[in-house]
Amino acid sequence: MRSILTTIAAIAAPILVKPASALAPQFYSKITSPLAQAAAQYASTGEPVPPTLDTSNIQLYRTDTDTPTGADDSSCTATVATFAGGCFWGIQLAYDEEPGVLATCVGYTQGNAPYPSYADVCSEETGHTEACLVVFDPDRVSYARLADVLFDRIDDPTMLNRVGKDRGTQYRTGMYAHSDEQLMQAQKAYDRENSTWRTSGRTVMTEVKRADLFWPAEEEHQRYLAKSNGRC
Repeated sequence: MRSILTTIAAIAAPILVKPASALAPQFYSKITSPLAQAAAQYASTGEPVPPTLDTSNIQLYRTDTDTPTGADDSSCTATVATFAGGCFWGIQLAYDEEPGVLATCVGYTQGNAPYPSYADVCSEETGHTEACLVVFDPDRVSYARLADVLFDRIDDPTMLNRVGKDRGTQYRTGMYAHSDEQLMQAQKAYDRENSTWRTSGRTVMTEVKRADLFWPAEEEHQRYLAKSNGRC
C-alpha cells in the first residue's frame, strides 16, 4: 500500500490534508505545519502517527526560520514521540529548543471524538489532553532525555489534571508510546521520576499509555510562544 507520507512529499501548498468527514472543522484548512498535516492525515484514517517517519519523504518545515535549534537539513529515519505536559505552548517551545529534535506540532490526543477543537477539548467532554508530537533523531537525542524535558516542565507531577495554574482533564500529563520499545522506555522514565517522589508519599500521576490518534490544534496554537517571543 502506498505510504501516506508519499502523498504529502515536497509540501508546498498551505494544506494538503483533505478532510475525510463533514465533521472536520474549518480551521483544518488553515494549518500550515507539514507535521500537523501528516498527523491529521493519519488521524483521519483512524491511525496513530507511526513510530518512525522518513524525513526524505516529508518536508517537516516550511522555511528555515521554522527550523528549531536542533534540526539540520539532512534526511534520516526519525523517531516519533508524544508528550503531554499541561498547556502545550510551553512544552512545544521546550522541545523545539532541544538539540536533536527535528519537528514538533501541538494538538489533542487520547480522546474519544474526531476533529476536536480547542473549545471542544476545554469543555472536558471529549477526553483529550493537550499534547506535543515530537519528531527526533535518536542518534542525537534519546527518548530518556526527552522524558526529562517533560518532567522539567511539570512542577509537581503528583497532581492529577493540573500543571501550575492550569486545571482540567485537558492538562493531564502523559507519555504516549508509538512502539513496544518506546513503551518500555516511557515506563522506565516514569519509574525514575516516581522514585524521586517516594519519600513524599505521593505517586506521579503522569500517564504511560499507547499513543492514540493525534488531532492537530488550530494554527494559532502552533509554535505560539516562538511566534510571540515567549509571551502569553
